Amino acid sequence: MGDNSEGVRAVRSRWRTAEAGTRALVTSVVLAVLAVAEVLVRSTGLAGGFAALLLLALASTLPLAFVLGTGRLARTCAALALSAACVLSLVPFGGLTVGGVVAQLVCVYVLGRAGATRLGGLLVLPYVAIALGSPEELTRIVAVLVATLASAAAATGIAHHVRSTAQAHSATEQAFADTLLEHAARGERARIARELHDVVAHHISMIAVQAETARLTTPGLPAEGATRLLAIGDTARTALTEMRRLLGVLREDADTGVQRRPQPGLGQLMDLVDESRDAAGSRTRLIVSGPITSLDPGIEVTAYRIVQEALTNARRHAPGAAVDVELRYGDEDLALRVRDNGPGPTAVVSGHGLLGMRERAATVGGTLRTGPAPGGGFLVEARLPVKSAAEAALP
Repeated sequence: MGDNSEGVRAVRSRWRTAEAGTRALVTSVVLAVLAVAEVLVRSTGLAGGFAALLLLALASTLPLAFVLGTGRLARTCAALALSAACVLSLVPFGGLTVGGVVAQLVCVYVLGRAGATRLGGLLVLPYVAIALGSPEELTRIVAVLVATLASAAAATGIAHHVRSTAQAHSATEQAFADTLLEHAARGERARIARELHDVVAHHISMIAVQAETARLTTPGLPAEGATRLLAIGDTARTALTEMRRLLGVLREDADTGVQRRPQPGLGQLMDLVDESRDAAGSRTRLIVSGPITSLDPGIEVTAYRIVQEALTNARRHAPGAAVDVELRYGDEDLALRVRDNGPGPTAVVSGHGLLGMRERAATVGGTLRTGPAPGGGFLVEARLPVKSAAEAALP
């Protein structure tokens, strides 16, 4: 599809170039015919040889085809040749034709429009010199007329060139401003997505947890009250699902390379450990203790990401070392320990990975500690609250 489009554009470009060349050739031929006809009509009243006048009539018109339809070098040479023929027709022979004058005016206009302002001004100077120094009154009048019209044509071409350049610059600046605005909007959407995830999603999850806890633990709760609490929990979970879908859209729009997928949790830890074992080619164990319970999705995804980053750091800084991932379910918190038996840190450990783990733990009210492990290796230890936040919010 892309190749066909490029081929069509190439054909259209060649067609436009051929069409412009044809128009330029037709224009120059028409002016040459008019100039030759004028020479034939005025041959009795013109000084000099008839053959020379015919050649000058052709030389002052036909080069216009190269001025209109070719590159910069050919345009310059053709413009100089055309102007020289017009000046020779005017001064020695007194036979400058109307076709030659029109060709000269078109020539200086095209040069001005193309940005060759110096060359356009240079072509006007011979007529100014002729107007000031020629002894023939008719020649001076024609020279003044041509110099005036050529100056106006050159000025018109230059004005058109300046206007086109300004429009191109304005379009470029507008495109640049639109690009900056789009990047700023994407960054703002990504920031909104982070804030919604870190703040609002957590609180909505707490509403669902508190409603369910109140329904199950309040003694003597009427059936109507239990039904209402159940409805509150269901509504909160529905709102959380919808908001996560919205977050996926915002993040997808902020980063077109992101693919939407369900958030991982503790149920995927075994797959993560197997993946790490296969990638590192070393022994990696998952040790789980305590009564396994279903936790808030925010807690589970935070724990999963901390273990994921810790395993990545172990593969990077202690390749081949054995790694133990310990997960302990408690009544008050979820404890994580990721320890390797590598050489341990050789300097102060810092980086975006460790900072990101601390920020994730802090987001759900937990803590994280990293550093050398007793007996060697590196240790990542995190504690994430499980029920304390919900119980504190209950009346």
